[in-house]
Amino acid sequence: MLNKLKHKQSTFLAWLVRMSLIRRWALMLCFRHENVSEHSHQTAVIAHMLAVIKNRLFGGTLNADKVTTLAIYHEVSEAKLQDLNSKTKYQNPEFTRQYKKLENLAELECLHTLPPELRDDFKDIIIQDNIEDEYQKEVKAADILAAYIKANDELRFNNQEFIHVKKGLEPRIAELCKKMPEVQYFMDTFVECCWATVDQLTGIDNITLEEREVK
Repeated sequence: MLNKLKHKQSTFLAWLVRMSLIRRWALMLCFRHENVSEHSHQTAVIAHMLAVIKNRLFGGTLNADKVTTLAIYHEVSEAKLQDLNSKTKYQNPEFTRQYKKLENLAELECLHTLPPELRDDFKDIIIQDNIEDEYQKEVKAADILAAYIKANDELRFNNQEFIHVKKGLEPRIAELCKKMPEVQYFMDTFVECCWATVDQLTGIDNITLEEREVK
């Protein structure tokens, strides 16, 4: 056992580990439950892909590793506040402002669970107000895309609860596609396969391999 008198324990990682216990979409019937930790991982993967696409194909200069790290921590406030339904969160402007203050407070509390000597390394990752706009936009786009994939996955199993979620996300994604060509590329190239069955995925991969062999 560590000598607590010599080295004070930090609760930072413990709070983040508990994000796997926090359910997303808690007010809705889900065919497959999703927790905040899973969502953060998926958002980070998508955000990294968007950054790479932007840099490689559309003249971007983002640090893809930084985008990924920001996405991993983008829901850190939910470690203390839990997940709140987005309709509730954004229904009333005054409620939204007050809840944003709570999120900021939760982020500060999480930051201060770190040892003082580490806080400078995390303050521009955890505190969302400190993140540059171009990086925020990329993470937010990934967040929306992750929700869209989730909605379609539930609809694949005829879960009617997610019809309105998909309808609400479609115009937002259409707007992102106009402003962010990497999102359009991502939609055209990757999204449709996300709700294919294993057999369908294997078939698609085999066709792709055959095409490569011919070339």
